[in-house]
Amino acid sequence: MTTFSGSDHFWKGAQTLKVPMELFKLNRQRLCEALRAHRTLPPDSFVFLQGGTSEMRYCSDHEPLFRQESYFHWAFGVIEPDFYGAINVQNGESILFIPRLPAAYVAWMGKIKEPDEFKKIYHVDHVYYVDELEKIFDELVGKSKLILVLNGLNTDSGKESQAAHFPGIEHFHIDKTTLHSIISECRVFKTDMELDVMRYANKISSEAHKFVMLNIKDGMQEYEIESLFQYYCGRYGAMRHMSYTCICATGDNPAILHYGHAGAPNDRQLTSKDMCLFDMGGEYYCYTSDITCSFPVSGRFTNEQRIVYEAVLDANRQVMKAVRPGVSWVDMHLLAERTQLEHLKAAGLVQGDIEEMMSARLCAVFMPHGLGHFIGIDTHDVGGYPNPQSRSTLVGLKSLRTDRTLEERMCITIEPGIYFNQSLLNNAYEDEKLKKFLNKNEIDKYLHIGGVRIEDDIAITSDGCELLTVVPRTCEEIEEWMSHNSKQADGKLDYEYFDQLNKKYQYKNQSITVIKKNN
Repeated sequence: MTTFSGSDHFWKGAQTLKVPMELFKLNRQRLCEALRAHRTLPPDSFVFLQGGTSEMRYCSDHEPLFRQESYFHWAFGVIEPDFYGAINVQNGESILFIPRLPAAYVAWMGKIKEPDEFKKIYHVDHVYYVDELEKIFDELVGKSKLILVLNGLNTDSGKESQAAHFPGIEHFHIDKTTLHSIISECRVFKTDMELDVMRYANKISSEAHKFVMLNIKDGMQEYEIESLFQYYCGRYGAMRHMSYTCICATGDNPAILHYGHAGAPNDRQLTSKDMCLFDMGGEYYCYTSDITCSFPVSGRFTNEQRIVYEAVLDANRQVMKAVRPGVSWVDMHLLAERTQLEHLKAAGLVQGDIEEMMSARLCAVFMPHGLGHFIGIDTHDVGGYPNPQSRSTLVGLKSLRTDRTLEERMCITIEPGIYFNQSLLNNAYEDEKLKKFLNKNEIDKYLHIGGVRIEDDIAITSDGCELLTVVPRTCEEIEEWMSHNSKQADGKLDYEYFDQLNKKYQYKNQSITVIKKNN
């Protein structure tokens, strides 16, 4: 059972992070301040949000594991389904509307909390029942005041937010245009308390990736890797949810950007010759992480694997050194592309003038996705395109999930990659603008790698960035860490041994170098 420690914190016990409920009160305050600054908005307006709903799978009575709707979570931190919430813009007073549960709930689902209990848990000013919505709004809001509901386009997913609704809401004065852009912009910039939760999500997920490196074996199935990662996140981080479907790609599969879905469910048997691309992240109290580690199953890089890996790592670190407030994310994508092309040219896979390659958008053949995305309560967090019309139409650049200029407190991923996708390569070999740059005979030697991606989560600071992800990154660090894999007795999951190594090896956020502690 989830513990709300002293009604002040969300806490899952033991060594897990305590998240203060003040986090959500501050978010509500920030939202009200932003709305009050809106020139045409009446000061006595109310925000009205609908939480996620409980549901059944298809025609069965099976209930999928609930995860709160992200905007509602950002404002209230509520973990239960079927709630509504309101905020008085003028004075910041908060209201929760809870479902009135039937008496039978006690036998099947557990204790029914009273309104006063929810008031104390979530630090709100008032709690009423959902069936009282129209009555309470009539008393508190009245027909003359404005109710702001969430309705707008998520420029990343292409889906529309659904406006909160209850029977009788049509009798009130409703605004469906103002709230979405303002609350989304608030979510772009993380508070200190939010950053603490994201650091924790990254810490546990980073350790889970290292745990996988220490336990991977020739002959395993990809889904075993997924289960190892989930085991660690759940057992030692109390992460019941993953941030997204785990990508556990080996062999040719790393060339598939979103491998791991229902049609390709991490079901290949890996071999010692394979390169791995494991894109996995756990979430804690809805705050996410998104980390990709690429490494050889054997624990030792071949020459070809090293060439590709070091090209991607250089791009990752060049961007990490360059990011700071005022820097264009589009420019960072171009920096990553140029860096990778220079490495590919030095290795003989491409030929010709780098600037001509950039103009021809050659790098999109090897990296068809964007450099990274905002991250927060959603893995692909909101706010990437305040102006959707600003999205580029150029190959590669059109896949960017944001084109914004970086600002302090933004959280974003850096995830360059080089992929050998046979279909994309075949198309490029037939393209008059691209084929002159490609050395097919050399490229063919790398097809077995599939692809390499290196993904880190960062927070933009006043003079650069804070690296939230802490895993072995250089080839030397990875080989040193994985050299301990063979010491696992009979392939058993030995957390005590893992913990000893974790204390021996530290990976500094800035220098990304290994420190061996004295035993």
